[in-house]
Amino acid sequence: MKVSAILRLTGLLVAATMAFSSAPGLLPNAMAASEIKIVVNKQAITSVDIARRVAFLRLQRTGGNLQAKAREQLIEESLKYQEALRIRAVVSQAQIDASYARFGKSNNLSVKQLNQVLNQAGVTPQHFKDFIRVQMSWPRVVQALEGTSGGGMSTQDLVSKMLERGDDKPSTTEYILQQVIFVVPSNKRSNATLNARKREAEQLRGRYQGCENAAAAVTGLRDVTLRNLGRIMQPQLPPDWKPLIEKTEAGATTPTRITDRGVEFIVICSSKTVSDDRAAELVFRAENSDAGDSETAKKHLAKLRESAVIANR
Repeated sequence: MKVSAILRLTGLLVAATMAFSSAPGLLPNAMAASEIKIVVNKQAITSVDIARRVAFLRLQRTGGNLQAKAREQLIEESLKYQEALRIRAVVSQAQIDASYARFGKSNNLSVKQLNQVLNQAGVTPQHFKDFIRVQMSWPRVVQALEGTSGGGMSTQDLVSKMLERGDDKPSTTEYILQQVIFVVPSNKRSNATLNARKREAEQLRGRYQGCENAAAAVTGLRDVTLRNLGRIMQPQLPPDWKPLIEKTEAGATTPTRITDRGVEFIVICSSKTVSDDRAAELVFRAENSDAGDSETAKKHLAKLRESAVIANR
């Protein structure tokens, strides 16, 4: 399930706020005391976790046995998170916070207002952020699997399948990118430092003379990393950067972004339309399966569940 698909309409959020604020008795009583209800590979799921997920499901107007659905979702998310930890595919806190803020903005809510809605509904911001963490990290696990196994189908097979059903071979944009990072160590991460580094990054953007002169442009700058990202197809673009890259012309730079590493921007060295077999494969996968819900994902989750130690109490 995509984060963007959850609570998409502001009206639903506003209605939920009014409902819960006018009827405080609806807030889960289980918040008062926490008991361990499920253990997944030594990771505890408490009564509070379940109550918050039930509240989250109510906010989505989900029907049926909410207790059972909440328990099932939390077990699956524990397995997904543990696997993401194992292969070091967990997204950063900065990425989670950015996604949370974007979600609020898409519903015309500030972070403070979104916090209030979730607290009043009995969900809490932290529970929603934990949900976001899994939703963003699990596709990375699946992509790593599909990158190793080919997703169960070779490039040639995918292209043949498209042509057999009458599809034209799709095209996509191929980018050559550079990444510039104004590093801010975690122990020096303050608003003042980030703002100062952002000003430095904006100054460099203003005088950037293209990828050929990139090394010279950053020479002498303090704690600045230049990375040549090479050729990247449009479906492979990181979600956080994709809209910015797509709006930026070749030879220009994206706006700066504050990330867990510091302040960054991407340089579009070149872009062109390509329609080879590799491009067709990437477009096919992007259009026909959400990485987190693909057959590879389902099979791997089933495998994780089969080997897991799950105890219900």
